[in-house]
Amino acid sequence: QVQLVESGGGVVQAGGPLRLSCAASERSFYMYTMAWFRQAPVKQREFVAAITWRSSITDYADSVKGRFTISRDNAKNTVYLQMNSLKPEDTAVYSCAARGGSSRSRYPTDYASWGQGTQVTVSS
Repeated sequence: QVQLVESGGGVVQAGGPLRLSCAASERSFYMYTMAWFRQAPVKQREFVAAITWRSSITDYADSVKGRFTISRDNAKNTVYLQMNSLKPEDTAVYSCAARGGSSRSRYPTDYASWGQGTQVTVSS
């Protein structure tokens, strides 16, 4: 399994931006499909965005499409989540996840490696 460490969380006002980073320990990071999930209090973990390793094909949840952008820098073993126009309902713990192979998935159970998560709080 690959070790993942998220950073960049914090408190931001509604409408503002925030960028999350997820650094991977694995040298073969470029072979993993990466995703971001989030979990708000008393809610289930939900899919946010994913990016494949081969073609960098992306996928977004409808709730963030047009506001969030996932990207990756394979040379730095890092995946990013640029979040713009943040809303109070985006408040959650954001976690990155990795799975081997080139296919995207929106299901947490398809991802074998997880980071500890970083808190994002959007104030109104």
